[in-house]
Amino acid sequence: MPENDSDLNVTRETTSLRHLVENRLRSAIGSGRFKPGQRLIERELCEQTGVGRTSIREALRQLEAEGLVTTIPHRGPVVSTITAEEAAQLYDLRGLLEGYAGRECARRRDPAIVARLRQQFVRMGEVAGQEDRSDLLAAKTEFYAALLEGCGNGFVERFLKMLLNRVTVLRMTSMTQANRIGTSLTEIETILTAIENGDEEGAERACVLHIQNAAKVALDALSRSD
Repeated sequence: MPENDSDLNVTRETTSLRHLVENRLRSAIGSGRFKPGQRLIERELCEQTGVGRTSIREALRQLEAEGLVTTIPHRGPVVSTITAEEAAQLYDLRGLLEGYAGRECARRRDPAIVARLRQQFVRMGEVAGQEDRSDLLAAKTEFYAALLEGCGNGFVERFLKMLLNRVTVLRMTSMTQANRIGTSLTEIETILTAIENGDEEGAERACVLHIQNAAKVALDALSRSD
């Protein structure tokens, strides 16, 4: 594992240490720092994060429940891999749920939510040119968090968060493809504009199209890596 681990270090000044560890490891997987199939060795993770084995084990169990980590006999926990068929199914379900979320977000048009969406869209534009995609992924994740909260359906919000976590590596993959970033930002702006205008059908349509296009790019990249 990389020697420079300061960004994984977790301070102990928190009542929810396990959640902090989960978020650090989840982000490391999503950014591609921990690759699919890579072993997650407890001792090394303890050294990198600065926490004990109990917190690491609890975090790994949660990430396994989310599908991000798989425990293999005689090897221990590894970063989960995903097949093209699984990815296609996940994107299909994500399109259905996110289309609904976009429609409901436009119907409700909560001013605070709309402001958060606009703020994160602006942030995406600011960091889109960076070679390191982690800031862009973070801004997109915050955009989706606002969208899901804005739909007002807790069940949809929880299911979509789980799906986003599961395809996080594929999201990073799609963002590294030529011309995808510019196209993606245009699609997201269409979603945002529809929500700002209270255009329910337009928001749903734009969300579904965005997921369909992202799926094509990610699945193509996945097939080339097989």
